[in-house]
Amino acid sequence: MFPDLDYLDWIQGRPEVAMYDLGTSDLRGEHDQETRVVPPALDGLADPPAGATLEMQLAGAYGVEPDQVLVTPGASTANFIAFAAAHEADPENAHALVEKPGYEPLVKTPAGVGFGVDRFRRADDASLDTGRIEKAMTPDTALVTITNRHNPSGRLTDRETLAEAAAIAREGDARLLVDEVYAPFTRDAGDGAFGGVTAADLDGTVVTGSLTKFWGLGDLRIGWVVADADFVDRARKVSHHVPGVAGPSRALAMRALHNLDHLTGRSRDLLDANSDLLAEFVATRDDVEGFVAPDSTFAFLNPVHADGDEVTAKAWERGLLVVPGRFFGESDRIRVSLGLAPNQMASALRELGDVLDSLDES
Repeated sequence: MFPDLDYLDWIQGRPEVAMYDLGTSDLRGEHDQETRVVPPALDGLADPPAGATLEMQLAGAYGVEPDQVLVTPGASTANFIAFAAAHEADPENAHALVEKPGYEPLVKTPAGVGFGVDRFRRADDASLDTGRIEKAMTPDTALVTITNRHNPSGRLTDRETLAEAAAIAREGDARLLVDEVYAPFTRDAGDGAFGGVTAADLDGTVVTGSLTKFWGLGDLRIGWVVADADFVDRARKVSHHVPGVAGPSRALAMRALHNLDHLTGRSRDLLDANSDLLAEFVATRDDVEGFVAPDSTFAFLNPVHADGDEVTAKAWERGLLVVPGRFFGESDRIRVSLGLAPNQMASALRELGDVLDSLDES
């Protein structure tokens, strides 16, 4: 019933052994890969007052009620639960319409829970063209799925465009699902949840997020679903069929959200440095096509002299991890992500430059 997730099979174990890591998109900074009982970023920080709950904290961030929040063990589980809950609401001939290029689990997981899967292509610059959504919808479309920031390009969709996409979905009796794990990737905080752009309060919209990407707290395995109370109630019933959130992870997540200003400052410093490094690298290479979206630490690049698999294999021979574009539906490309300390990322980019030089000469 559930198709293989080839990307997750491929990436497993590689960041831990890579000498140079341009595959990890979490803003981990100097954090090593070793799991600690208390992540170093949270060690010694104060806990919130008694009586608070994680749902209350997240609801406050999104400007919704606590019954509109479901906490899950990670964003992947949040997306799984959201897909299953959406399918339960409309199981007859239900189709999910998913962006392309796109993150593989957001294509294969809805198929696993029973959706037919259709695709719509983003614009050439990876921006979200709502007209393409409208043209691709059918009477069977029950869910439209996008990422914001877009994974793999890093392109950020503004609030107005999200509202247009939500309205188009509603007009077709569908919901809009927005995976917002990369939404906080901004240098300057905006008015949305965690300083990023959010679709959480748009009618008929489901939002998923986590503490993993921007704050580098993947070891906690904390994600969430935010939607209207009826959808969240249905999602909660689905969640009974999957493992729940561990108590220590919940407590540490509450500590993280209680100290969010401190943690966010560290993440934005890292984002500032690494997004500049990546933009400078791409700007100085004439053998790489593509762009680095403003404030993005990751990009979807097209090497001129080799396809994505060839570059990835050549890089891995040198201990350098980059992600093949085929996992996002574009085999000629690679995804490059800068999540670790800037000095490490500068070394990794120099190594990638050497790999590209060697391919240019062959």
